[in-house]
Amino acid sequence: MIPDASTGRWLRLVAIALVASCLVLEATSCSRETSATEGKRRIVSIGGTVTETVFALGAGDDVVAIDSSSVYPDATEKLPEVGYQRTLAAEGILAFSPDLVIATEDAGPPAVLEQLRGAGVRVELIPAAKTIDTAAAAILAVGKALDVPAAELADRVAREARAASARSATGGPRFVMMYARGAGTMMVAGGDTAGSAMVVLAGGRNAVAELSGYKPLSSEILISAAPEVIVVPSRGLATLGGVDGALAIPGIADTPAGRARRIVAFDDLLLLGFGPRLPSAIDDLARLLRAPTTNP
Repeated sequence: MIPDASTGRWLRLVAIALVASCLVLEATSCSRETSATEGKRRIVSIGGTVTETVFALGAGDDVVAIDSSSVYPDATEKLPEVGYQRTLAAEGILAFSPDLVIATEDAGPPAVLEQLRGAGVRVELIPAAKTIDTAAAAILAVGKALDVPAAELADRVAREARAASARSATGGPRFVMMYARGAGTMMVAGGDTAGSAMVVLAGGRNAVAELSGYKPLSSEILISAAPEVIVVPSRGLATLGGVDGALAIPGIADTPAGRARRIVAFDDLLLLGFGPRLPSAIDDLARLLRAPTTNP
């Protein structure tokens, strides 16, 4: 059948409509592809607490590399490393083409950070925390660097951490927090350190609170302090050969803690990091501090 003029016009209108629909669908598809890539960043995250916070704030998918102290959450196991946070190299970081390097304020050397800035990379440094308030402030600082909401997480961590600390009644055991990286590198934590602050939040009393910073360990300090518990980061205790290796260090066996084998090993990042898991860290450490016997 040969179509008349009106039928021809109708067919042309249908064709135009079909073309228009295809263009709309193509534009929508393009828009979806664009929106899927918009905001996709390449982040190098440096510092265990910083990395943990980046993931807690939902930006973990944007992280392309981490430093060796970034061991939580489990997703970090699949990411390449750029070295240790205090001994970074610009070339190793730039190899990942980052547009944001977010790091603890301890990251360095400073010259490397300047090299990164000179290469056009945005570098954001996050202050270290050793109180509940500064832990919340660090979460807010990470959120600001990522341009994502962080107030809810910061408020929850602060509120729950205060509640956990309140549950850890004061007057707990006298402790010494010992930092170790093998028998040749052993120090005790003074009252103004993050390690000491964490154990105090869990109810402990620092037996060397008058010291400032980390001081070299000596048998005289230990025997004089007479701690009832010795707290050690887990990886540090492993470098000493476990509890038996620690007890072989001069002075430790002569303390109340040594005689009772009350040497508490606690996750490094939880003990020193003051990150998003702070509330549960306080609860867990408080239970360990009050255990009558830590090691058989």
